Amino acid sequence: MTDLFGVKIFIPPWVVLPLLLLATVILAYLISSVTLWVLKRSMPELSKESDNRLYRLLRSYLFPVLIVGGLLIVVDAVPLPPKVLRVADRVLVLSGLVLLIFVLGKAALLVLRNIEARYEAMGNIQGPIEMLTKIVFIAVGGMIVLDNLGISLTPIITTLGISSLAVAIALQDTLGNFFAGLYLKTDRPIEMGHYIRLDGGQEGFVDRIGWRSTQICTLQNNVIVVPNNKLAQTIITNFDLPERRMALLIPVGVSYDSDPQRVEEILLDEAKKAVGEVEGLLAHPEPFVQLIPGFGDFAMNFTLTCHVGKFFDQFLVQHEMRKRIINRFRKEGIQIPFHRAYVKPETDQP
Repeated sequence: MTDLFGVKIFIPPWVVLPLLLLATVILAYLISSVTLWVLKRSMPELSKESDNRLYRLLRSYLFPVLIVGGLLIVVDAVPLPPKVLRVADRVLVLSGLVLLIFVLGKAALLVLRNIEARYEAMGNIQGPIEMLTKIVFIAVGGMIVLDNLGISLTPIITTLGISSLAVAIALQDTLGNFFAGLYLKTDRPIEMGHYIRLDGGQEGFVDRIGWRSTQICTLQNNVIVVPNNKLAQTIITNFDLPERRMALLIPVGVSYDSDPQRVEEILLDEAKKAVGEVEGLLAHPEPFVQLIPGFGDFAMNFTLTCHVGKFFDQFLVQHEMRKRIINRFRKEGIQIPFHRAYVKPETDQP
């Protein structure tokens, strides 16, 4: 006779236990199958997306969770020898905890991936954040399992605390570079391909943003490696933000004998003619000329302002515009003053 859930049945325990185990497996399978079917019917998008992470999570872990829960009920319901009951109960509880922690970890990663899909910046830090999440869940799960096994956690936590402090001191620079790299990837003051200038004078295109350092490729095709913690503390001029278009200022000095109005007309005319002929020179915003910085010691100093598509375009535009301006000035008879030095030879004094 077996006492099952308060009901006495005339079947020995060694027969009841296998039957209950079989019933648990069948019932868990039916519940998981019905649950997934209801979800598909109520949320059709689950059936349309074969790679839906939520559906895959439920399909993979709902059945084993139900199995463990059912076995816990069966073990408590069937009269077993005390030693067998203690061992079975401990094994099932630990299995349930491990499974629960594993499922929660998967769910946390699922949430992170959904956030990544919504926010572009999260794509840059997905790998490290997922790795950190896994480490946290493994550590917490390990401590819970050890605690349930009756192993004292105080010595382990103390040892880990001292070890973590020693590691943090030894890897201070490395960790500083890592978190600075995390800041660069999330805040994104610079991106790959941007042309930047540091307050120390170094400048070039951002070639790579790593977790320890950032590489800048100069116009001379050399690479400058800057540790991320130093880059995060420096003043950066980004020539690609807020947009790649930039104003180009070309200073022009002419003789005081020249007509300022005529000089302005010539400069504007040459700038407008160059649009479409010189690569990178933009028609809008329209170019303009100003008598700035104004009157110099030897010349009237004008500034021709035009716009180029990106930072690197300025070099070709300056080259072509200066050639066009000097050729036009020669045709118009406008002189560009320059310094002259007269050398007076020494003569012997009588």
